[in-house]
Amino acid sequence: MRRAVLTLGGTVAGLAALLTFKSHSIADAAPAASPPPVSATTSAPAPAPASSKGTAAGKSTASASTSTRPTARTATGAVASTPYGPMQVELTFDGTKITKVTVLQQTDDGGESAAIDAAAIPKLTSETLAAQSGQIDAVSGASYTSSGYIKSLQSALDQA
Repeated sequence: MRRAVLTLGGTVAGLAALLTFKSHSIADAAPAASPPPVSATTSAPAPAPASSKGTAAGKSTASASTSTRPTARTATGAVASTPYGPMQVELTFDGTKITKVTVLQQTDDGGESAAIDAAAIPKLTSETLAAQSGQIDAVSGASYTSSGYIKSLQSALDQA
C-alpha cells in the first residue's frame, strides 16, 4: 500500500513538472530574424551619403576610417617554453577589446602534439575572445599547450 502511494505521488509530481515546463517556440526565434531588416535599413542609408553632395561624405568616411585605425593595435606575447615545444600568441586589439588571437608558435613534438594543438587552440582562442582577459580555463588533455598559451597570453596582455 505504501509503495502505491509513493508511486502515485511521484507520478503526480512528475506530471505537474512536465505540464509547467515551457519550451522555446518558433515565435521566440522570430526576434532573431528582426536584425537583418535593421542591417538592411542601415545599409540603405549608406549609399545615400555616398551619392550625396560629394566631398563632405568622402571626408567623413575618411575620418571615420582614420579614427578606427589608430585604435587597432597588436601585442605579441613572450615565447612560453613547454615540454613539447614553444607557445606564442599575438593579440589584436580594437581599443581595449581583443578582436583576434593569432598563434605564432605552437608545440611541435610530433603528430600527437599536433592533434592536441588542433583541438585545444581553437577552444583557448574562443575562450580568450569571450573572456577578454587571461582568466581562461585550461583544456582537458592539453595541459602543457594550455599552460604555454595562457603564459604567452598574459605576457601579451601585460604589454598592451
